[in-house]
Amino acid sequence: MNTTIRRLLSIVALLAAGFAPLRADSDDPPSRVARMSFLKGDVSFEPSGESQWNQASLNYPLTTGDRIYTNNGGKAEFETGNVALRLSGNTDVSVTNLNDQLLQLGLAEGVMRLRAYNMISGNAIEIDSPNATFDVLGNGSYRVETYPNDDATLVVVNSGELRITGNGIEQTLRSGQAAKLVGADPVQVAWLSPPRADDFDNWCNDRDRRFLSSASRQYVGEYVPGYYDLDPYGSWTTVATYGPVWYPASIPADWAPYREGRWAWISPWGWTWIDDEPWGFAPFHYGRWAFIGSRWGWIPGEPVVAVRPVYAPALVAFVGGTGLAIGISAGPPVAWFPLGPREPFFPWYHHSDNYVREVNVRYVTNITNINVTNYRYVNREVATTAVPASVFRGGEPVARERMRIDREQIARTTVIPHPEVVPDARALAAGAPATHPPIEQRRPQIAYRPPMERNRPEAPGETRNTPAPERPAVERPAPERPVIERPERNEPQVQSPPRREPSRPVIEGRPETQQPPSPQGEFQARNQRPLVTRTPPPPPNPSFEQRRPAMEEHPGRPLEPQQTENLRAGRPAGPMRDQEVPPHPAPQQRAPEREARPR
Repeated sequence: MNTTIRRLLSIVALLAAGFAPLRADSDDPPSRVARMSFLKGDVSFEPSGESQWNQASLNYPLTTGDRIYTNNGGKAEFETGNVALRLSGNTDVSVTNLNDQLLQLGLAEGVMRLRAYNMISGNAIEIDSPNATFDVLGNGSYRVETYPNDDATLVVVNSGELRITGNGIEQTLRSGQAAKLVGADPVQVAWLSPPRADDFDNWCNDRDRRFLSSASRQYVGEYVPGYYDLDPYGSWTTVATYGPVWYPASIPADWAPYREGRWAWISPWGWTWIDDEPWGFAPFHYGRWAFIGSRWGWIPGEPVVAVRPVYAPALVAFVGGTGLAIGISAGPPVAWFPLGPREPFFPWYHHSDNYVREVNVRYVTNITNINVTNYRYVNREVATTAVPASVFRGGEPVARERMRIDREQIARTTVIPHPEVVPDARALAAGAPATHPPIEQRRPQIAYRPPMERNRPEAPGETRNTPAPERPAVERPAPERPVIERPERNEPQVQSPPRREPSRPVIEGRPETQQPPSPQGEFQARNQRPLVTRTPPPPPNPSFEQRRPAMEEHPGRPLEPQQTENLRAGRPAGPMRDQEVPPHPAPQQRAPEREARPR
């Protein structure tokens, strides 16, 4: 079967499954996350709803409410497949909202570059700063720098188009233009000459080439995070039974999928796999694994044009049963195996029936009749991994604590919905150590301004403070650093606020001339200028400690949407409503095991 026929069949399958970008059940988890794809130096991560910073982990999936800080000299990148965000040193960014239609970011301070490769029609990208909101209007490359102690933001459009909205302004920047914004009530704008590329820009350009030149994109699709990291770590071969298959190179003889990494607890999915390999994102959240001949191969499924596949936290099946704990004095272990070709994934978190179809549609033949009893699970005997429950609970590395189990034990196991293990707080950051960045006690504020007045249609002949866009972009030699201290010559002057010691990121290639202020001074400046946002951000998640009592009543299950809403409102979480698939064994079968655990 050639590639064209497979693509047509996959599109037909999507239509038969009733696929639509907007799901009928709005409580379903989002179909996408942002993968933490590059880390250099000290990079800290704060999970949604928490106040504890931890060391950021490669391949960690970021979602709504998460926050990243790069310390002096650090760099970071996170991406969704078709959009990449890169951070220079001393940069504080929050993922304010990440759902199927909107990527909303809050830049409290520092330097960020965004590259949109191929935006899906109907999707939006919003960047909020202390001075104004920036809406990305199309594919392109954008740089935003925020200096809260100078009360100023610099935005550069290297390619593409971007709209600035704030109190009293609505302007559009196009390719080759830059602007400086000062204040927020009202915000004042001055046009600048785009600065010359620095070391950070050059690094971003190198990363862009890695994305755009990847050979794996044709097999995986451009909306799958991490596709470009497959190229240097493996090779593609077409297999008649499965189509394109990717084989990882240089793996140990006893290697198996979902064995070199850790488990994390990430809302709303709950248990989530974080792989250690630099290529270990796409093959563990999309597709299926098969043992072909004498080696493991990853089957991505047929890519469908302009359709984003649904992210899954881990494409595995968990197993349990009394036979698994024979000879183990520490209590029953936690065990799992990778799903094989055409085997369905059954989510252990809240979802609709339509979600089950969408998350499986590229990989399961009979999408209209998914039944757990119809599958043999080909990888169960050859790739089951087991660890003590304490290792699983705390997000500890799996490989060094892996337990040996024989085929006889595996034969006595049964497939279960999820392990009945309540996570430890360490699992929120995949067991990464705690950090204490200089912004540990600071929390960005949000100032929502309804957009009705700013977005009203222009009257005939009206100009909305928009300068002529087609003037020459450079009227003098490009400066060594962005013109942030004064406006461009011969442009309308902007009255700057009283001079304060700025807190500027260290940008490679641009000498630092000012000493950063004290953390207390930065905190005061931050509170004076909250982030300006056009889209109201979602309410914050309840903290882990708020959720823990309700999770202990149903070990191993993340809270359902109505339970989370109850906690936000200060009410008890209430009971769970979802039925689990496959069902747990009858309670009387588990009672002796539970009584034996304390002893």
